[in-house]
Amino acid sequence: MTQRLQGLRILVTRPARQAAKLCDSIAAEGGEVVLFPTLEIVELPPDPQLLKAAAAADWLIFTSANAVDFAIRAFGGKMPELKQPSIATVGGATAKALQQAGCRVDCVPQTEFSSEGLLAESPMLAVGGKLCVIVRGAGGREHLAETLAARGARTVCLEVYKRCLPDADSTELTACIAAGKLDAVTVTSGEALHNLLAMLDKDAIALLRDLPLVVASGRIGRIAGQFGFRQVAVSRRPEDAAILETLTTLFNGENSGRSNRRRTRNSSV
Repeated sequence: MTQRLQGLRILVTRPARQAAKLCDSIAAEGGEVVLFPTLEIVELPPDPQLLKAAAAADWLIFTSANAVDFAIRAFGGKMPELKQPSIATVGGATAKALQQAGCRVDCVPQTEFSSEGLLAESPMLAVGGKLCVIVRGAGGREHLAETLAARGARTVCLEVYKRCLPDADSTELTACIAAGKLDAVTVTSGEALHNLLAMLDKDAIALLRDLPLVVASGRIGRIAGQFGFRQVAVSRRPEDAAILETLTTLFNGENSGRSNRRRTRNSSV
């Protein structure tokens, strides 16, 4: 069986607790993983009044699988009071996390897994007068809440976790980049990309900008362009399987330049 990433070294920046599946998938294709989490996810005890609002909501909207996990903790392990609201998510992985917790999901984007994709769904166009509780991380994008409010909804943000910059030593990663031993980078959020650049020195950043960067959405791709990345590949979906497929297409598709890249990297080792 051909391993499509054989001999390639891929940087994975997912939070440590969420990186295993992508790392394993890359390894199964023969790739070598350089794991360097650029986000740390920390539980944030929510306001009890906001928990009551969640139970009384017309729509409960989850923005990530992390939001599901920490909401379950906030509700004592099983979210017993969340049977009345309709439930929406911004993506398939979040919907799956809810379904595994025994909750039904009433609205998921059909194409683009993002706030914009969810807002385009017909149920989200008819929210006038309804209470929409958005379960998210602290400091999340305001676009979803602002757009629902503009459509006449009463919006509340229930923040159940926060994202932090990890306290990590980047010496080994910097040396890897300087030696030309990295072939591609994967990033699944704009904040993760911002933190990655904050954790590296200017010389490493200059080299990193020339490497292929696989991102999880068009929005992150635009951010990467603003940061000066020259080779940005946008995954069609944010799930690990789609990110892996983007990676393998990048290095195995027509005119991918894979053989040239491998010779260049090996000559610098």
